[in-house]
Amino acid sequence: MASSSKANRPNILVIMADDLDSRQLSCYGGMNLQTTHIDRLASEGVKFNNLVASEAMCVPTRASLFTGLYPVRHGAYQNHKPVNPDLKSVVHYLAEQGYRVGLTGKDHVTKPRSIFPFRIVPGFEKNCIATTDEYFLDSIAHFIEEEEPYCLFVMSANPHAPWTVGDPSEFDKDKLILPAHWVDTDLTRRQFVKYLAEVRRLDNQVGDVLKLLEQQNQLDNTIVIFLGEQGPQFPGGKWTLYDNGQLSSMLIRWPGIIPPGSTTDAIVQYEDIMPTLFAIAGGASLESLDGRSFLPVIKDPKRSFRKYAYGIHNNIPEGPSYPIRSIRNDRFKLILNLKANQRYHIKYMTDTTNMQQVYTSWVAKGKNDKESDKLAQRIVKHSPVEFYDLQNDPYELENQSDNPAYHSTIAEMKEELLNWMEKQGDTGIALDIPIERNN
Repeated sequence: MASSSKANRPNILVIMADDLDSRQLSCYGGMNLQTTHIDRLASEGVKFNNLVASEAMCVPTRASLFTGLYPVRHGAYQNHKPVNPDLKSVVHYLAEQGYRVGLTGKDHVTKPRSIFPFRIVPGFEKNCIATTDEYFLDSIAHFIEEEEPYCLFVMSANPHAPWTVGDPSEFDKDKLILPAHWVDTDLTRRQFVKYLAEVRRLDNQVGDVLKLLEQQNQLDNTIVIFLGEQGPQFPGGKWTLYDNGQLSSMLIRWPGIIPPGSTTDAIVQYEDIMPTLFAIAGGASLESLDGRSFLPVIKDPKRSFRKYAYGIHNNIPEGPSYPIRSIRNDRFKLILNLKANQRYHIKYMTDTTNMQQVYTSWVAKGKNDKESDKLAQRIVKHSPVEFYDLQNDPYELENQSDNPAYHSTIAEMKEELLNWMEKQGDTGIALDIPIERNN
């Protein structure tokens, strides 16, 4: 086992959001609020512009983060399902290097305990749908004071629905800048105000954690990593393979190693984070995993990393079977809708009998407005192949799959995607059936 001297190796503290639209962060260009504390991590560290979630929902993303495996291989490729038996997680790997591994806050993916034996630290709200999120730092302070280096995951429940915390009065709904793929309705703006209030709450939590590290004289010897998880619970975000669902945020502050204010366009996926933490802790390459260490990118942000990032969506249990797969590089995104003859439906998002869902207001406005109808129908009706130029169309509004200029690129990326699926054991449509395993 490696030496456990705290003087020789840095502590690691990972702060993770819940359903964050990372484009709302001011350090990523957001204009609706100034995320001061999160921005501090960007100004004092490195900002990753292309962290991609392989599946835009909570359990699969977190299982990938903790295991270094893509969803089909870790087994939690549907929401609220356990991983496959006999896996190892970040807890095991970092313990081999002498690290204590703790977790505070949202912990619904830590089952079974044999695979995720985190030391659970009280402090942050565990239930992501709780209507309050009161938190305290006493237990966290005790945890980080102990001997041996640590890796602590601070898992916020913000800004996950129901959007009941924070102060919405900070925002004027009529002055908000909406994402380009949204339909502008009053209900959308009223809900967005509540959402942004929780983004503010998240930013304040980041500030409190950084203040604690400063008070404990640990900020200089602690790598602080901020992660956005996947996109928001708005149409076209979470539960899709559009960038508003898959494209995440990652900020890493590592004094003495990362030049302040660095940025990188290197493509990385959540599966790469655990192998990177292992490498930081002194571990060797983990060839059996899907992810690999991007430590070289951290030390030299100008380096490239992945050529492609991959995506998988299985709709069950959030709606009827609707499997989707995606692949992207530094410019283009290819999406395959494997049941394009059917309508995409998510019970939390496209139930038009529910007058409180923003999508219902989109459909209503679309009845009298052609552009609104186009944006609303984009959510539920898909062609078998979608292809987007992300550089010129970052919100993926213009499908270029029929453009002859892109046919060779589409063919190349489709072949790569199908090869990846085969290597993963991904059977496509056959995979989007209920998983019978229980926790």
